[in-house]
Amino acid sequence: MKYVVVSGGVISGIGKGVLASSTGLLLKTLGLKVTSIKIDPYMNIDAGTMSPLEHGEVFVLNDGGESDLDLGNYERYLNVTLTKDHNITTGKIYSHVIERERRGDYLGKTVQVVPHVTNAIQDWIERVARIPVDDSGLEPDVCIIELGGTVGDIESAPFVEALRQFQFRVGHENFALIHVSLVPVIHGEQKTKPTQAAIKDLRSLGLTPDVIACRCSDKLEVSTCEKISMFCHVGTNQVIAVHDLNSTYHVPLLLLEQKLVKYLSERLRFSDITVTEESKASGEDLLNRWRALTASYDRSFETVKIALVGKYTNLKDSYLSVIKALEHSSMRVRRRLEIIWVEASDLEPETEFNEDKAKFHKAWHSLCGADGILVPGGFGTRGTEGMMSAAKWARENNIPYLGVCLGFQVAVIDFVRHVVGIENATSEEFYPDSAKETHAIVYMPEIDKAKLGGTMRLGLRPTIFQTENSKLRTLYGGEEEILERHRHRYEINPELIPNIESKGLKFVGKDETNQRMEIFELENHPFFVGAQYHPEYLSKVLDPSKPFLGLVAASAGILDKVLDGSDYASEKADF
Repeated sequence: MKYVVVSGGVISGIGKGVLASSTGLLLKTLGLKVTSIKIDPYMNIDAGTMSPLEHGEVFVLNDGGESDLDLGNYERYLNVTLTKDHNITTGKIYSHVIERERRGDYLGKTVQVVPHVTNAIQDWIERVARIPVDDSGLEPDVCIIELGGTVGDIESAPFVEALRQFQFRVGHENFALIHVSLVPVIHGEQKTKPTQAAIKDLRSLGLTPDVIACRCSDKLEVSTCEKISMFCHVGTNQVIAVHDLNSTYHVPLLLLEQKLVKYLSERLRFSDITVTEESKASGEDLLNRWRALTASYDRSFETVKIALVGKYTNLKDSYLSVIKALEHSSMRVRRRLEIIWVEASDLEPETEFNEDKAKFHKAWHSLCGADGILVPGGFGTRGTEGMMSAAKWARENNIPYLGVCLGFQVAVIDFVRHVVGIENATSEEFYPDSAKETHAIVYMPEIDKAKLGGTMRLGLRPTIFQTENSKLRTLYGGEEEILERHRHRYEINPELIPNIESKGLKFVGKDETNQRMEIFELENHPFFVGAQYHPEYLSKVLDPSKPFLGLVAASAGILDKVLDGSDYASEKADF
């Protein structure tokens, strides 16, 4: 097993996840089997109870694990399926160590950070790195480990020490470190001192970088690279310049140009790994398709505008998988994506959440100028009336609409209010004390209402199509059953379903028990679709999520071509 660790210095949010994913992708083009682990130094067991506005999106895995959003990057780039154990947190490690101490596994010894916590981290990495994550079912050849946060922080100290020890446990030829650092531009001059200081701190902790990836807004000057090489005691071929690009999908090719793969192949002796001819051919095909994808992106000129009506728009990372799913779909149909961010509460006229009339008019102007409307998931009451207004606008004006999770539920509430005729219809989540007959959305009976962490309907679940006459089923290739990831506590009130469907909102997909509503489609509408599951979690760069593809295609006016395959087979052949 070869290990490539990606750490960061100077500031957080520097792009370690994209660089780790891009490195893994390049190693896959060699025919290697690649897996990924994300280390998060926070004390939470997982990201499930964290606010999207503080930590960004909560990514959900097949096994129901609620994890850091970077695991989504890994799955999208590497086309792998990870588990909750691939996301290591301080909370998980300390819980594991304390459980062992309570069982007496340490035989009465004083339990300490070194060696007990650091050993637990190393054992965890070695165990998880060997879990098969792709269709081959074979043990991976390489594990990419991203160390979250910034090296030098108190929170990450046990993990840094564990990795220092780990390099000796696995051997020099099996361990490489890529350190991502910021090169700021001040008054036009590229400054190297922050990187020099970060590398000095890293070395003082016992870790020596094999590659320094320099993030900069501009292309790095040759003199800057030479200066970093000299003062950080690495060769010039070990300094990789990663400047801002017009899309993150160009990063792998930028790294390839700078011979990162060649360096890692020699440093980690990939020649010792047996790679079949079939795997080599698959890797070459992956690289060719990726090149075609980026070239197509660069040649796209027509624009498709999607209004994203959400509750957490102040932090765009709250909707990272949604953004990526839209990007994947727009690239597939050769359109430039323009996301119009609309804060849901701004669509509401003078409420406790919106007292600014200017914001109200601006939000509606933005919404009305969009080609399509997307309402994603979320929790709580704030902004939900604005989401319903957006769904109503799309429904009444034949604007393509996709509702995901909460977006699925608010569209049903709007329909029940204005078409079915229950004017005060709402959700049990929003107003739990209101009359039961007004609850269009209700708690699922099996859900724990008191305990929040890990108690939702989570992970990969089947959805069974109820009819062949469905746009979404056609997009899924006519499959009778699909598997998608879920994260919710509420469902459509079963008592209202016959009345809703009689008015034209058809539930074309249900769960395996045939009792829980999973997908709706509105009759006589270009594309008005809702999904209780989260299709964005399974969207891949080269294989876009089907509901998102439908929304983007409908918004671009080419849904019919996508549904019947005309002018679409060529797109698939390219990618």
